Amino acid sequence: MAVPLPSVRHLRTVSLTRHLRTVSKIDLLVGCGIIALGTLEAFTVATEYGAAETPELWWIGQALVTGVLVWFRRKAPVAVYILMILAQYAWHRQGYEHCQVWQLASLLLVFHTIGAELPFRPGLAWAVTGVLVFDSGAVDHRWLPFGEVVFLTVIFGAAYLTGLVVHAHVGRIRRLADHAAQVERDRERQAAEAVAEERARIARELHDVVAHSVSMMVMQAGVLRRTQGGDSEVLLGIERMGREAVEELRVMLGALRMPLDEAIPQPGLDLLPGTVSTLVSSGLRITLEVTGEPVRLAPGLDLSAYRIVQEALTNAVKHAGESEIRISIAYRASSVELEVLDGGGTAAPGLSTGNGLIGMRERAALFGGVFEAGPRPEGGFRVHASLPTSQEVLADGRTR
Repeated sequence: MAVPLPSVRHLRTVSLTRHLRTVSKIDLLVGCGIIALGTLEAFTVATEYGAAETPELWWIGQALVTGVLVWFRRKAPVAVYILMILAQYAWHRQGYEHCQVWQLASLLLVFHTIGAELPFRPGLAWAVTGVLVFDSGAVDHRWLPFGEVVFLTVIFGAAYLTGLVVHAHVGRIRRLADHAAQVERDRERQAAEAVAEERARIARELHDVVAHSVSMMVMQAGVLRRTQGGDSEVLLGIERMGREAVEELRVMLGALRMPLDEAIPQPGLDLLPGTVSTLVSSGLRITLEVTGEPVRLAPGLDLSAYRIVQEALTNAVKHAGESEIRISIAYRASSVELEVLDGGGTAAPGLSTGNGLIGMRERAALFGGVFEAGPRPEGGFRVHASLPTSQEVLADGRTR
């Protein structure tokens, strides 16, 4: 079934509507006010300005154009400024000596906008140029009396100065907002550093007191078991549980030394397909291969595995250019194997973001794993990590 294509008129209407949505409501109201005032003067006082009759319908079109220019005066202040002066020149070329109220209001608005929207030096240059153009009679094509020159200089200069005051006020507000944001960032950073220091202190105390005491208990149980012949199941159980407790404590102490945001629930390897799909959709050549029976890893181990692959993938995307990147995850009987390969790059892979290669190696060592990273003989770079999963739970919930 053929799908009807949108007409040119429809596309223009949609484009105009989209542009109007970007205009502030105040500018829309001011522009509509200019149009309404111009229309009113065209139907009431046209002859007082030298028109042959009232109403003067072409004035409505000029008011409409001026109102539209006022709508977009903040988006293109210089262009609107120049067009407004040219419109005033065209008005006087029709033989009219004086501008209407709505025209004068529009000119004052654009002078104000030049001061409010432009930096000081270019804004001042445009304002002075506009005042000189009007004072010299270039718009009217006549020599202006001194009193009229003073009047035009004062009103246009005052309009520019009001804009300059607004510009300075807005700049001050922005600086204060930036300062407040910086103070808030510093406060959060200091709080995070304080929390990190406290976590590190707790980790040191646990290591020095609890881990040492449990290790001594295990050693004493082992000595007692050997002195009694080495067959006591109770003492063997004490030794085994003590070693497991020390291992768990070591993992917990390592977690305490990690960044604070990693102490809450974090992503795992199950998020990798979504990450890869997002990168592939952006044009990168990445493949993900998962072999073996997926297991549900302990939260800390799952997070570290994900972070290792994420960091290796970030480095590969950053340094491998347009070469293909291959990610492999293999679930073995007692470990999970992670590998990221790329075909070559233009920068040193060691220049990574975040923790880099050191961080990946530390994450692997935290769980007793092995980490390897280096150039490939055929070109490119290889990152490989093997993490033991002695405490894993199968995906269906059964303990292995």
